Amino acid sequence: MELSSIYRNLPTMKKILCILSALCALACTRSETTIYDFTAESNSGEQVHFADYKGKVLLIVNTASKCGFTPQYNGLEALYQKYKSRGLVVVGFPCDQFGHQEPGSNLEILDFCRDNYGVTFPLMAKSDVNGENANAIFQWLYAEKPFAGFGEGDTAQFMDQMLSRQDADYAANPDIKWNFTKFLIDRKGRVVARFEPVVAPEELEAEIEALL
Repeated sequence: MELSSIYRNLPTMKKILCILSALCALACTRSETTIYDFTAESNSGEQVHFADYKGKVLLIVNTASKCGFTPQYNGLEALYQKYKSRGLVVVGFPCDQFGHQEPGSNLEILDFCRDNYGVTFPLMAKSDVNGENANAIFQWLYAEKPFAGFGEGDTAQFMDQMLSRQDADYAANPDIKWNFTKFLIDRKGRVVARFEPVVAPEELEAEIEALL
């Protein structure tokens, strides 16, 4: 390139360099959203700041008391008891959006979980996980880890057929499909895995061990 051509293009090059520099600065200073940016109401009506769980591994689950998957409470509590000393916290979010399978009040839900499954891990207040009133935590969770199918097996096939009858395009939506969808959060507050209801809690041990 001739020297005169370089001089002619110098203002344009400066503009490009300035834009690139600004974009770099923006990228370097922008912090990604983590679970620590959220709060939620507890079962007892208190505000839970998830920043208080910094450094922990979290397993977040939307739960229900009258679902075919409700016995998974046993597995969730077993995981909590086994790994809580090493930094695992299981957090349940009761929800009544799937088959009206969580009709009770927060107190009734708490009593049910304790009396029938010995649940000691934290339970949040009942809330929506889909739709315009969805809990902000779940909106973030499924944006980070969209639905990717139920996998293989008879139960997975049953779930797919059931939901397909309601909405042929249900799988294209990233949201929560049913009770006991599970999200695994690492020690830095990032979503690392999503497990559909057909995956039992005891099947998550290897993934949890890898993060502890």
